[in-house]
Amino acid sequence: MTTPAALWNRDFLLSAIFNFLGILVFYLLVVIIGPYAVDVLHASISAGGLAVGSFIVGSLIGRLATGQLVDRVGGKPMLVISAIAFTLMTMSYHFIQDMATLIGIRLLHGIALGVAGTAVGSIMAYSIPPARKGEGVGYFSLSTTFASAIGPFLGLFLMNHAGFGVIFIACSAASLLACLCALPIHGRPKQTGTQVAATPRPPLRFTLSELLERKAVPIALITFLASLCYAAILAYLGAFSRSAGLSGAASFFFVAYSVVILISRPFVGRLLDRRGANPILPPCLLLLAAGMLLVALAQNSLMLLAATALIGLGFGNIQSVSQAVAIKMAGPTRMGLATSTWFIFLDAGLGFGPYFLGLLVPHTGFRALYGAMAVLALLTLPAYWYLHGRKEARAQTEVR
Repeated sequence: MTTPAALWNRDFLLSAIFNFLGILVFYLLVVIIGPYAVDVLHASISAGGLAVGSFIVGSLIGRLATGQLVDRVGGKPMLVISAIAFTLMTMSYHFIQDMATLIGIRLLHGIALGVAGTAVGSIMAYSIPPARKGEGVGYFSLSTTFASAIGPFLGLFLMNHAGFGVIFIACSAASLLACLCALPIHGRPKQTGTQVAATPRPPLRFTLSELLERKAVPIALITFLASLCYAAILAYLGAFSRSAGLSGAASFFFVAYSVVILISRPFVGRLLDRRGANPILPPCLLLLAAGMLLVALAQNSLMLLAATALIGLGFGNIQSVSQAVAIKMAGPTRMGLATSTWFIFLDAGLGFGPYFLGLLVPHTGFRALYGAMAVLALLTLPAYWYLHGRKEARAQTEVR
C-alpha cells in the first residue's frame, strides 16, 4: 500500500470528522460537568473540579498506553475499539447517581478518547503525502479548533436553555456518529514498505523509550510551555472578563480565535513544507507573548479582541506546526508513538496548567497572571532554539 497522492482522501476526511466529533463531545462536557456535579449530585466545588480533571488523567493514561500499540497493530483496530468504548461511556452519563460513578466514568471516558485520538492522529499522518505533511496536519487540526470553539458555546447554551439531559443526548448522538465514521476508514497496514515489512517488530515494552518517542520530545516540550499560556485563557478568561467588565467581548473570543486560525493555517502549513519550522515558530511565540500581554492590559473590548487575533495567530499555529514537526522527526515507523507523545505534552499543559496557575491567582490577580504568561512565551523562544531550532538550521545548511 503506497501513501495516497491526494491530500483530501477518504481516510483524511473521515479522520478529521471523527476528531471534530470526539473533541466536540469533550468540550461540550468539560464546561458543564462542574455545574452538573454541584447542582445535581450536590458535590463540593473541589469535587466538581476533580470530576473535570479526571478526564484529562484518563486521556493521558490512554495516550501513554497506545502509541506503540498503534505502530504495531495499525490504527484502524485501535480506533474502532476505542470509538465503541467512547460511545458507551458517553451514553453512561444518563445513569450516573453519585460522584464516585461520575469520576469513574470520566476517567474511562478520557482513556477511550486518549486511545482514539492517538489512533486517528496516526491514521491521519499516514494518509497525508509526505511532501504535504505540514499543510495536511494544519487542515486536520482545524477540526480541533472548530470543536474547541463550538463545544463550550453550545454546552453553556444548552445548560442554560435545555438542561443536562439534553446535553447528554446530544453528546451520545455525536459519539455514535463518530463511531460510524470510524468503520469505513482503511487505516494503514501493520507495516508499510518493503524494508519495513522485512524488519521484525520488537515486543511491547512499557519502558520510557517505548512510551514516549524520544525524537518528538524536544518539540513536544515547546508545545507544553505554549499550552500553559493558553491554559490561562481556557481556565480564567471568563472570570477575568467579568471582573474587568469585558464579558461581551469574551463571549466572542473562541469564535474569533477560530476564524483567525481558519484564515492563517493553510498558508502556514504550506510554508512549513517549503521552509521548515524556523521561519514560523519563533514569530508565533512572539505573537503569543504579545497577545497574552494585551490581555493583561485590556481595558476595552477592542483590546481583548485584538489579543484574540494575536493568540490565534500565535498558539493556534504553534499547535499544528509542532505536531507536524513531531511526526516528521519520528519517521514512518513511529508516527503513532510520536503522535501520542505530542498529545501527552499538550494535554499535560492544558489539563494540569489551570490547577497550578490557579494557585497563583489569589496572590497575583488575573492581569499579573497573563503578564507572567507573556514572559513565559518569550522565555520559550531560547528554549525552542536550543531544543529544535538550531538542529533544523544546521540540517538545512548541510542540505544546501
